[in-house]
Amino acid sequence: MRTWFVTGASAGFGRALARDIVSRGDRVVAAARRPEDVADLVALAPDRCMAVQLEVTSAAAIDAAVAAAIDRFGAIDILVNNAGYGFLSTIEEADAQAVERQFSTNVLGPAALMRAVLPGMRARRSGFIVNISSTAGARGFAGSGYYSASKAALEAMTEALAAEARDLGIRAMIVCPGPFRTDFFGRSLDLPGTEIADYAGTLAQRRAYAAANGTQKGDPVRGAQIIVDTVLGEAPPLRLVLGAQAHPTIVAAHEAKIVDLQWSETVAPLADFPEGE
Repeated sequence: MRTWFVTGASAGFGRALARDIVSRGDRVVAAARRPEDVADLVALAPDRCMAVQLEVTSAAAIDAAVAAAIDRFGAIDILVNNAGYGFLSTIEEADAQAVERQFSTNVLGPAALMRAVLPGMRARRSGFIVNISSTAGARGFAGSGYYSASKAALEAMTEALAAEARDLGIRAMIVCPGPFRTDFFGRSLDLPGTEIADYAGTLAQRRAYAAANGTQKGDPVRGAQIIVDTVLGEAPPLRLVLGAQAHPTIVAAHEAKIVDLQWSETVAPLADFPEGE
């Protein structure tokens, strides 16, 4: 029986993951800012599911939650860094505090949780870390540059971890969902305090996102099942893409980068010292 530690378990992917994990007979630590929000999950299997209070921007809360999980279940086998939120703002509109909150939650929090569970995984030579990213991690989208940057940073860290820990029996995976019917464009979304009229196109896009909330094609229950199936499968990939819209979006982003890089193919060597110098 494996023990999963899932952050952001009160809604969206986190809740769907916790329910799916419990249904398969594994143990789950459902981490949420308000433990009462996951009381119904605990009630599904009180012997295998526990709630912990967690604010991912608090080092003390992370240490306490991880310690409580280990005290109850002995070890954390799989960490799912799911907690995070979107921030739809142009680069200019955002204030410093909003940018710091975005990176504290989407990057520094997951990094701290990884550091908290890795010693135990390394000692057992076994473990799995899943970091939930987004299609936005593949490129900087207009109107969500800070969110895109936070997810790109999370992806880079996961790539590094996968290489560092592979020989220690620890695996890592990035999950890249497209639009899913979660709270992402609802109560979880952050907006800039000031809107600048010159970014009219971005403002219109922002309002369209909000208006479309609840109609996204992605089903978090199906997505959660695929995540768990993949983690428990024979050869999980470094990147798992979820949603019909997500795959072509990410592929197109990488193809655009390749085209752009070709411009520098003959220029790049000119920056080196001449041969023999």
